[in-house]
Amino acid sequence: MKMSSALSLAKADKVLAEIEEAAKHDFLPIVGPVKGKILARTVRDAKPHRVLEVGTLIGYSAILIGNELGKNAVITTIEIHPDEAKLAKTNIKRAGIPPKINVVVGDAIKIIPTLKDCYDAVFIDAEKTEYYEYLRLMEDKLLKGAVIFADQMWDYLDYVRNSGKYRSRYVQVGEDGVEISFKL
Repeated sequence: MKMSSALSLAKADKVLAEIEEAAKHDFLPIVGPVKGKILARTVRDAKPHRVLEVGTLIGYSAILIGNELGKNAVITTIEIHPDEAKLAKTNIKRAGIPPKINVVVGDAIKIIPTLKDCYDAVFIDAEKTEYYEYLRLMEDKLLKGAVIFADQMWDYLDYVRNSGKYRSRYVQVGEDGVEISFKL
């Protein structure tokens, strides 16, 4: 590993630890270190070039994902709350990770249809009751084989498991879990 890569990882790990600590005190719903390891492994295995994240909050998962990607990757992350998006931009910059990260402020339901890129990885971690709608809005923007990582919501789960458009599996994480799906 190059020295600059090692320094970037150390900076990112420091920022992630700071966010984890803040999340405990401020009750922030970040993906956290346990699910975060599964997310990071999923991204590392998939080796995506274009990632869409729905629900930035303060940048924790964007940093986790970006830590696994090279400088030619691009992450587009959507956050509805301007103050959280601003803090996310600050945290992402402090982490010094290699990929380009575009933080888009607004309602994902309105933004997703306007996106021009196609994605080979998606992380959905926003308004839980809208997961299914997010997925339906982005389906034509997903490349074949794209990986979708999301917490479980019943209408979303029913769709990815039974539509015939995805190969999907549930991963237990403590008393909770995540659904990892691949577009067929």
